[in-house]
Amino acid sequence: MRRAWRDSMAVALLVCTVGVTLVAQDWPQFLGPTRNGSYSGVRLADAWPGEGPVRIWQRPIGAGFAGPVVVGERVVLFHREGSLEVIEALAVDTGETLWRYDYQTTYRDDFGFDEGPRSVPVVANGRVFTFGAQGQLHAVDFETGAGIWQVDTHERYGVRKGFFGAAGSPLVEDGRVIVNVGGQRGGIVAFDARTGDELWTSTSDEASYSSAVGATFGGLRHALFFTRTGLVGVDPSSGTVLFQHRWRSRLGASVNAATPLVVGDRVFISSSYGTGAILLRVDGGDLVEEWAGDDSMTNHYATAVVRDGVLYGYHGRQEYGPSLRAVDLFTGEVRWSEDGFGAGTVTLAGERLVILRESGDLLLADASPDGFAPRSSARILPGIVRAYPALADGRLYARNVDTLVAVDLR
Repeated sequence: MRRAWRDSMAVALLVCTVGVTLVAQDWPQFLGPTRNGSYSGVRLADAWPGEGPVRIWQRPIGAGFAGPVVVGERVVLFHREGSLEVIEALAVDTGETLWRYDYQTTYRDDFGFDEGPRSVPVVANGRVFTFGAQGQLHAVDFETGAGIWQVDTHERYGVRKGFFGAAGSPLVEDGRVIVNVGGQRGGIVAFDARTGDELWTSTSDEASYSSAVGATFGGLRHALFFTRTGLVGVDPSSGTVLFQHRWRSRLGASVNAATPLVVGDRVFISSSYGTGAILLRVDGGDLVEEWAGDDSMTNHYATAVVRDGVLYGYHGRQEYGPSLRAVDLFTGEVRWSEDGFGAGTVTLAGERLVILRESGDLLLADASPDGFAPRSSARILPGIVRAYPALADGRLYARNVDTLVAVDLR
């Protein structure tokens, strides 16, 4: 497996878009190039020195739960300073500002949480696309930071304020920016990436806190959304609903937040609040349940990763100290469980797990179904760390409530 992993790195796939060339080592969107939390860049070190990985730089930043993205020599951050939501490009080597774009926001969190943006930016088609906490969808030029277009989706589509603001990152597919807006006049909406014009609307599903993912089944491209109602697969070119599967808690005060995980012709979705996980097989326009349950891996917010048919992720509510687990993807069998581990995120890097805990502790461990044995650990930030990090070219970029840090994991 190690040799195959090195070979996959050597064959770096180039994804050409208008004005920007993405390479396999970039991290251009939420959960990485293929939105499955997997990294395929240069090999990481097998362990870190006692003082932890080398800190390249750190800098103060504004509020938000939106993690950074990395393309080429730039880190793009989406955060809030005062009454402004800010999109900012930084130099990967120094963290210095290259350009900045901002606009007014009046978002207020009803529960006293951070009032910055929740949605991770997307870099595609030579542009940066962001979705603010109030549903403001913006496109700016990746090279210059100049504004290109904007849409107030909450105003246009009649969106009711949710628990924690808009959070799902846009999905960019074939020149379309597709968003689970969650409005009375449009549940899932596609916009022209060049102009911002509406291309289609589909469903009346309320928005969740999950980000969509693109997938191909039977030669047909799908955009998969885990809305507040459940799993929805739509044709990204037309918005036609290809399949649906209701998966929602009976509790009103509940969320769907983890991104659907696609493995071949199967889709894994998971939620908390007594809902649990389910593995579905896509059979044409039908979904066939392979297993379901609430006692193996209930992802509250963080999305699991998968390697060699084994899921690695969190089980249980974030605020109650969830377990870190390895679970057989095809049966739901729990292979091991670190109970009371605490919340965080998991990124897959070859045969390793890169785990960033909410406490700010970074761990490196083998992705093994036989047990959990960290190779290295170090605190890279003071808590609370809830945003997803970006892992690009062997460097990890992570943020807490007021600081962005870059560390070298090579």
